[in-house]
Amino acid sequence: MLTFIGLGLYDADSITCEGRNALREADRVFAEFYTSTLLGATVADLEAAHDIDIEVRDRAGVEQDPEAILAAAETEDVAFLTAGDTMISTTHSDLRIRAEARGIETRVLHGVTAETAASGLTGLQNYRFGKAVTLPFPFVHGAGDVPPSVIESIEANQERGLHTLVYLDIKVDYHKRRGGPDLEDPYMTASHAAELLAAEWDDDALAVVVARAGSPEPLVAADRLSALADREFGEPLHLLVIPGDLHHVEADALAVLADAPAELVDIDE
Repeated sequence: MLTFIGLGLYDADSITCEGRNALREADRVFAEFYTSTLLGATVADLEAAHDIDIEVRDRAGVEQDPEAILAAAETEDVAFLTAGDTMISTTHSDLRIRAEARGIETRVLHGVTAETAASGLTGLQNYRFGKAVTLPFPFVHGAGDVPPSVIESIEANQERGLHTLVYLDIKVDYHKRRGGPDLEDPYMTASHAAELLAAEWDDDALAVVVARAGSPEPLVAADRLSALADREFGEPLHLLVIPGDLHHVEADALAVLADAPAELVDIDE
């Protein structure tokens, strides 16, 4: 059995009760934290909280050489952990398909993900979101500061009146794996993301920062991209939302929950 378990957004307590029970019953536990991570808990914290040993795999050890995981799951009850929801953004469908092809039974135990948290914290309605994008660090793709595909996706959503969720890049140990620079901060900040988008897309556009979703003290702030670029939003993880057309309830929510300037959300002062 191979059970995919989402750990939620922040710490050892963010997992669901169902996920916690399955984790504690597993014979062997693997995890990856290269696509996202829990900023409120280390691997040691997770091991202590759930009384388990965790074998952390890098990208190659999951996507290119998953044999250790699959071989264990053929004879044991194996748990595979990711931050957030194990099949949303941190997608491991390939690993699940490989397991099923080998006759290994699989199941998915979902966790809270940034996608739903962004909607819940900002007050933007979840069914009014279009295609999500990931904004990478400029050194990763070598195609200018913002890949054209990111701007194209935002503009396509805007044309349909839809909101865009912008995931921000994480490059922990990138320099060790790929020869990239040794980053002082491997987590892209919302201010850096706003600066990039303001310079290459629209500095006057309304955007919403969500910082530390799932933590005891999340932060939500809405303003023009140019204004957000000059602010500090504290510890990671951060993400951005580029709103599309606003329902009047959404406009009220951004004004009340994110201190959006009235002129940006068409609310009379």
